[in-house]
Amino acid sequence: MALKAWHQIITPREDLRENKPLDASEFAVHLDHVRAGTAPVDYVDPERFFQRTYLTQTLLDMAAQTVRRLNGITTETSPVFNLTTQFGGGKTHSLTMLYHLAKCGTKALDYQGIGEVVRKAGVADIPVAKVGIFVGTEFGSVSGRGDGINEPNRKTPWGELAYQIGEAAGYELIRQHDESFTPPSGDDLKQLFDPNTPYLLLYDELLNYVSRHRHYKDLAAQFYNFLQTLTEFVRSRSNIVLAVSIPASEMEMNAEDQADYDRFKKMLDRLGKPLFMSAGKETTEIIRRRLFEWQGLPPEAKPIIGQYVNWVQEHRSQLPGTFNADAAREQFEATYPFHPQVLSLFERKWQSLPRFQQTRGVLRLLALWVARAYNDGYQRGLKDTLISLGTAPLDDQNFRAAVFGQLGEDRLEAAVTTDIAGKADSHAIRMDAEAIESVRKSRLNRKCATIIFFESNGGQTGQVQASIPEIKFNVGEPDLDIGHVDSVLQTLLDNCYYLTGNNNKFKFSTQENLIKRFTDRKASIAAPAINELVEAEVRKVFEKGAGIERIYFPERNNQVTDRPALSLVVMHPSKKLSYPETKALLEDIVRNNSQTTRTFKSGLLFCVADDDSQLREDARKKLAWEAIQDDAADLRFDEEQRKQIAANIKRAGNDLVENVWKSYRTLVYLDRDNVLQEENLGLIHSSQSRSLPDYMISHLLSKGEVVEDLAPTLLVRNWPPAFVDGWSIRNVRDTLYASPKFPRPLKADSIRHTIAKGVSNGLLAYVGKVNGRYEPFLFNQPLQAADVELSDDMYILTATEAQKHKEPRRLVTLKVVPPSYTTEPGQSYTFMARGYDQHGDEIIIDDLTWETTSGTIDPQTGKLTVGQDIGTYRITARSGSIVGTATLTVEKRVQPVVAEPGNSASGTQTTNNSEKPSSATKKVSWSNQVEPKKWNVLYTKVLAKLVNNPNLKIKVSFEVEDDTLTDQKIEEIRAALKEMGMDDAFK
Repeated sequence: MALKAWHQIITPREDLRENKPLDASEFAVHLDHVRAGTAPVDYVDPERFFQRTYLTQTLLDMAAQTVRRLNGITTETSPVFNLTTQFGGGKTHSLTMLYHLAKCGTKALDYQGIGEVVRKAGVADIPVAKVGIFVGTEFGSVSGRGDGINEPNRKTPWGELAYQIGEAAGYELIRQHDESFTPPSGDDLKQLFDPNTPYLLLYDELLNYVSRHRHYKDLAAQFYNFLQTLTEFVRSRSNIVLAVSIPASEMEMNAEDQADYDRFKKMLDRLGKPLFMSAGKETTEIIRRRLFEWQGLPPEAKPIIGQYVNWVQEHRSQLPGTFNADAAREQFEATYPFHPQVLSLFERKWQSLPRFQQTRGVLRLLALWVARAYNDGYQRGLKDTLISLGTAPLDDQNFRAAVFGQLGEDRLEAAVTTDIAGKADSHAIRMDAEAIESVRKSRLNRKCATIIFFESNGGQTGQVQASIPEIKFNVGEPDLDIGHVDSVLQTLLDNCYYLTGNNNKFKFSTQENLIKRFTDRKASIAAPAINELVEAEVRKVFEKGAGIERIYFPERNNQVTDRPALSLVVMHPSKKLSYPETKALLEDIVRNNSQTTRTFKSGLLFCVADDDSQLREDARKKLAWEAIQDDAADLRFDEEQRKQIAANIKRAGNDLVENVWKSYRTLVYLDRDNVLQEENLGLIHSSQSRSLPDYMISHLLSKGEVVEDLAPTLLVRNWPPAFVDGWSIRNVRDTLYASPKFPRPLKADSIRHTIAKGVSNGLLAYVGKVNGRYEPFLFNQPLQAADVELSDDMYILTATEAQKHKEPRRLVTLKVVPPSYTTEPGQSYTFMARGYDQHGDEIIIDDLTWETTSGTIDPQTGKLTVGQDIGTYRITARSGSIVGTATLTVEKRVQPVVAEPGNSASGTQTTNNSEKPSSATKKVSWSNQVEPKKWNVLYTKVLAKLVNNPNLKIKVSFEVEDDTLTDQKIEEIRAALKEMGMDDAFK
């Protein structure tokens, strides 16, 4: 059964879950900030503070003594505490605990751990005490504290103390001493402190204040005298506690600091109780309380610990002697979710480092570590059952900075980022990616390298190294084949530039070996040589595979030919897609060809590199190693080094090829809306396809942007309205590469297969045009693709149009024009007849005869002459059994009579039927746009009424915009105009 990952069992605190670990200052709180309420909430809120505070034996003892003293009990108590640890050892945290006890009083009994404090103190409650705080890093005597208006301006530590515990009245008691920079006496302090009131006095960062004011008003000596007087006074009272912290890190002291430190320490130790705040083994409990929502060891962790204990027993002969295998269960339970070697490292090897911060430094490191590991666990699906040294996030810059801060210098930054983590091409990461599955899944190269880094103390001291037992214990886990470790260590030695190994002990060094010469060579490689190699490698990668035209690195639009075919345009790697000028060049190429508009723009597929920096770096590496290889004879490299050089040349070449794949992952082409579309192919590598062009074409085929065979129905659905009588084969081919509305054929010849399939399936007809006839005419019959000609002389027809030409045309409808007419007695008029076949197309009428129910009509011409009979009659046109009719109305027209001069003003008119109709000539003209679908209606209902008038004049103009309007199509339109005897000159 698979073991649960640690992050599925135990929950880090909220800021770590959100991957926002607080700064180191979160573990280095200032008492002044706690008092002002500006410190982090974990310090300001007493309930949260005690919830996250583990009461070590030292803290419990100090808290109990303080509570007893504030209650006026002097037995088994100390009035003065001198807190001594390494820098960052928990002194301020201890002072903050006393502060909250004194401020909260009995309310603190509700907080975690305080019940144990009062039990040890042997008291029932905790009195509220007045608190005076002095923080040496915060207080300055030159400018003092207070504006002098709303509160007095205090210049000295004793003036500040008086104001804090006695406010303005208290300060007045000490004012003269403050203004004269003279410390008060014991009698002065008796006036300041109420004997019936408990007090807690907290002095932090004492030496910082002394160092800054040593030569100002002789304050170093005066402060010493004040603290000595204060200490003696506190000892004389039963309800005052004084706690002082002095930093003990010699790294931050000069000679004068050291002398002052010694004086203050001797004085405080003589008059008070020295407390060493370092927690020792209790550190693990502090860490778990501060970093996790810790409620004790989760039950789900016990089976996992059991598996590790079994593993330890099975491999105990291979483990380091510093680990007690018989107490394995207790040690794993005491450190979970950390591996025991993680926390023991700081005691075993790092504690002696001059800048190592035992509590604060460890907490800061582990907070960054836990935050990253927790989020990686969920986001990357990592299944680490424990937080082990090998999982340390050295690729995280903030974490590395914290590590180097503890080591005291960062000279190993290059070693870490080059060989372990921190860069995409760090050796351990790359080697894991290239390793067998079990090693890759375990991240074994990176883990072993990280363990060596920590166990060899970062390589800072030569005698500290990582042994094979230490490495195996750190990396070991129940499901791991520990036999892989030996081969991984050899691989690391063969590839890492800063790793050294001797007698089965390893360390990372700040010194390079062959890499130094490689670095020098790499810096001397000229840019032209790099450009030449990069361009050559890009061409090599793109030359393989898919049989489409490649066009490399165009700088102008006329360098990309305009032809009806699919073309892959490989942009120069320096032309990043993020550059505006690159996008402008792509637009120019796809729209223009020299001085003309590009026709076959849809056939262009652009491949653009995201970035050329890695390609240039790989090329530089390969050229550098090749240069070293050329010098090998003169430099007297041994055989092993020669092999390493050859291996590095090969590796650099492989990396260069692989990064061509990684860089050229963006395709740009016209979408259906005629707009350039960018498509990121994601992270691709050479193992995904035979060649990069093949991968790209395969991707476009899967999306339907490129097709191997075009469906005949696609042509039918997108048939141009102007090509009812035939769409030329060449024009079909050209349209597919000119209009982005169509998918792009992979090969231009594929249109032959499409047409052959369409003809064979009865969807298309394949025809030629000879003297107004279709010859040949192939429809709904087998046709081979090889027999289809890609020319302007051969056409395709839709099935509907083909059907018309396959069946003999016959007359099915007669229409008399006009369908109704009104005239006067004795007039003549000629009717017309139009015939239509079974497809609705106009057809020539044979054997047409005319009949009328009034007057006489020429049976051949349709000319009608009416008599004097008024009424409505029928006109009939007949051709065989097909008949068409029209309505004739004969009526007399009423003529208006113009009034003669002298007629009445009423405008009365008379009618004289015998007068002749007016002979005035009427002129009608009209101009407007007509939709194509209404052309026939316009002719039938309007122009047909005027067609027999010799004075009828019709002018036609048209204008069209069309993405598929090729030169070939324009010539076809011109030819059609010529056939009708019309002017073919147009723009």
